[in-house]
Amino acid sequence: MAIRVLELHHHGVRVPLAQVEAANRFYIEVLGLQPDSSRPEIPFVPGYWMYVGEDGRRTAQIHIIGTNGTPPPWAKNAEQDPTRFHVALAVGDIQETCAELDRMKVRYWVIEGLVGPQSRQVFLDDPAGNLIELHQIGTCACDRTVMGGKHEPPGDR
Repeated sequence: MAIRVLELHHHGVRVPLAQVEAANRFYIEVLGLQPDSSRPEIPFVPGYWMYVGEDGRRTAQIHIIGTNGTPPPWAKNAEQDPTRFHVALAVGDIQETCAELDRMKVRYWVIEGLVGPQSRQVFLDDPAGNLIELHQIGTCACDRTVMGGKHEPPGDR
């Protein structure tokens, strides 16, 4: 059985440390995106979160991730580097998702508590090596259910 993805949550865009501020200005001034001021301090990973969507319909985010090309010191290794370009998808139950990944023998790794006290981010690579993040809806600081965006709670879908 496939994992049930509820929404595209964010896309992580990796930029050199020296270009973080320029990238922030680009996404605001050129693309007209709204910054999310609730981004927590992530050790060794400067950046910004930008809302995508208008009229209060914050449908996803772009995360600008500053990096010097090496994983942050708290990452286990280069393969388990959450600052890589990635797409993040929200699921209804992260424990069920991990159980299903285990059942399908899909390799993944986990970071807990990085972007919110209840956050549990599960990372896996697709067959082409693209990084995919899965996390439970409602547990990330940038989640629209937490920040006032418009969509139904997971139980009402």
